[in-house]
Amino acid sequence: MNKKKIAVLVSGGGTNLQALINAEKSGIVSSGEIVLVGSNNPKAFALERAKEAGIASFIFNEEKELLNRLKKEKIDLIVLAGYLRILSPEFIKEYPMRIINVHPALLPSFGGKGCYGIHVHEKALEYGVKVSGATVHFVNEVPDGGRIISQKAVEVLEGDTPEVLQKRIMEEAEWIILPLAVEKVCKELC
Repeated sequence: MNKKKIAVLVSGGGTNLQALINAEKSGIVSSGEIVLVGSNNPKAFALERAKEAGIASFIFNEEKELLNRLKKEKIDLIVLAGYLRILSPEFIKEYPMRIINVHPALLPSFGGKGCYGIHVHEKALEYGVKVSGATVHFVNEVPDGGRIISQKAVEVLEGDTPEVLQKRIMEEAEWIILPLAVEKVCKELC
């Protein structure tokens, strides 16, 4: 079986990238292989994680630059793992149902423009939700609006800060469902 070629786009620390690397090593992700990591941030620690794992990485400023590299590498699936830019509709059309994103809330709650990173958890706590979690979804032209692939709920505890809730959601939801979703989509692309 031909493994699907995966590119992971990142902007920061790369904890979800690390979860994917670990899942590939352990066999959870077996239908795909991370062959490229791209970042719009030259200081992203995720680039170090890619280097340590022996995965090619590159820094890009413009979407056109990114698209050219993805096509050159014949990428089958793009995973947004803490990538903090919104992709253009033109870019998304090049990879229909082949771009997935992990979001740190149970969509459609706390999604859309301005809802990323710690801001999502601040909003969830302000609202007083008792359950939050993570969602993996396909990317379409509407930020956080694509079809949901998987979700996992995480309890919000009394006294949670945005940072504490963020860490719990990463550990109990994001790092679990993202690799499973990547494997599922890679299998479906076969």
